[in-house]
Amino acid sequence: MFSDWYSALKRLALLFTGLLFLGWLIGYPALVMLGGTLTYLLYHLRQLRRLYNWLKENDLGTPVPPPEGRGIWGYVFDGIYLLQRREREAQLHFRSIIEKAQESTTALEVAIVMLNAKSGLEWWNPAAERLLGLQYPKDRKQAITNLVREPVFIEYFNRSHYETPLKLTSPVDPDLILEFQITNFGAGERLMLIRDISQLHRLEMMRKDFVGNVSHELRTPITVITGYLETMMDDRGNLPQRWSRPIEQMAQQSQRMENIIRDLLTLSQLETRAASRQQTTVQLHSLLSDIKQDAEQVFHEKRQSFTLTCDPEIYIRGNISELYSAMSNLVLNAAKYTQAEGEIKLTATLGQSLQVCISDNGPGIGAQHLPRLTERFYRVDESRSTDTGGTGLGLAIVKHVLARHEGKLEIRSQIGKGSEFTCRFPKERVELRETQQQAES
Repeated sequence: MFSDWYSALKRLALLFTGLLFLGWLIGYPALVMLGGTLTYLLYHLRQLRRLYNWLKENDLGTPVPPPEGRGIWGYVFDGIYLLQRREREAQLHFRSIIEKAQESTTALEVAIVMLNAKSGLEWWNPAAERLLGLQYPKDRKQAITNLVREPVFIEYFNRSHYETPLKLTSPVDPDLILEFQITNFGAGERLMLIRDISQLHRLEMMRKDFVGNVSHELRTPITVITGYLETMMDDRGNLPQRWSRPIEQMAQQSQRMENIIRDLLTLSQLETRAASRQQTTVQLHSLLSDIKQDAEQVFHEKRQSFTLTCDPEIYIRGNISELYSAMSNLVLNAAKYTQAEGEIKLTATLGQSLQVCISDNGPGIGAQHLPRLTERFYRVDESRSTDTGGTGLGLAIVKHVLARHEGKLEIRSQIGKGSEFTCRFPKERVELRETQQQAES
C-alpha cells in the first residue's frame, strides 16, 4: 500500500513538473498550472462520483463488480470490494449459525423467550407457544407481564436478581406446572427459560403425601409401644435382670423413632402447606435470647459459654414458631456437638440482608459433607448422630423454614476449628424500631 501511494505521488510530481515546464515554454506558467490543477480535480471528482454510484447500487442488495480504475483509484475500488465480500461472507456465516440455533431451539421441550430492555417479547421458540400460549406476530413487542398476569410472577419478574426459579401454573392449561428461570444479559435484556415440571411435581406431591400419611399412621402405634416400654422401665424391679438392658435399649429406639416421626410430620407440613400470609413481627433479640436460655438449660451440665450479639432495634417479620424452630435447631445442634466448656455465639447483623449466624468452636465438619448437610437423613457420623439422638432431619427443616421466609442457609466449617451456620433473610422482612429505653433517652 505504501508503494502504491509513493507511485501516485511520483506521477503527480511528474505531472506538475511537466505542466510547469510547458507553461515556461509558452510564457504562461501560472495559467497552465491552474488549468492542469482544475483538470486534475475534475478527474478525481469524476472518480468520486463513480465510487458513489457504485456504493449506491450495492446498497440495493445485489453485489455489483467495482468500476475500472487506474492508479490509486483502482486500489480503492478493489479494496472496498474486497471488504464488502468479506462482510457478506461473515453475514452469511452468522446467519447460518442463527438459523441452526433457531432450528435446534425449535426441537427443545424447554420454552425459550427473549425479552428486550422494556420487557417486550423479541423472540420465542415453539415450546413457548405451547406452554404460554404466545402467538406470532400478534404478541411480538408485548410486555410479558401483560400475558402472564399472576401477581406472583409479576413480583418475581420485577426483581433484579433471579437466584431461585419460580413454579407457577401455566396461563393456558391449569394442569401444567411450569418452572420459570430468568437470566439478565446485554443492556437490560432478559432470557427466560420455562420448563414443564408437571410430572415431577406430581411425583413430588405423591412422595410428600406418602411420607405424611405413613408418619401419621405410625405415630399412634409408636406412642403405644413407647408407653408400654416406659411402664416396664418404671417396673424394672419386678422383671428378670436379663430384661433390664433390652428394655432400656427398646425404649431408647422407640423414643428415637418417635422423634423421627415428629420431624417427618413437621417437614411434611412445611412442604405441603403454603406459607401463611398472616405473619407477625417480633424483636429478633428477644427471639434469640429465648433460644439461648433454652439451650443453656438443656446443656447446663456441659458448662458451655453462650454469647448473643444483636441490635435490639431489629425486628423480623414471619411465622414466629417456624423461625424459632429453625434457629433453635441450629443452636441446639451447635451445643450438642460442641465439647464441654466450648463456645457458641449467636450474632445478628444487618447489611444488604439480615444475617443470623450461629457459630461454635466444636470439632468442625469436613468440606466433603457440607453440600449434603441439608439432605434428609444425611449424617456426617452415623454413630455420633445415633448417640446424640439426632434424626437427620433437623437441617432439612431449617432449610424449608428459611425458604418459606425467602431466606437461605449458608454453612462454613473446618475440621478442628468449628462450624458457622448463617441464616440470610431479605432486607424487606426487617423493620427497625426504637426500644423503650432509646425513646425515653
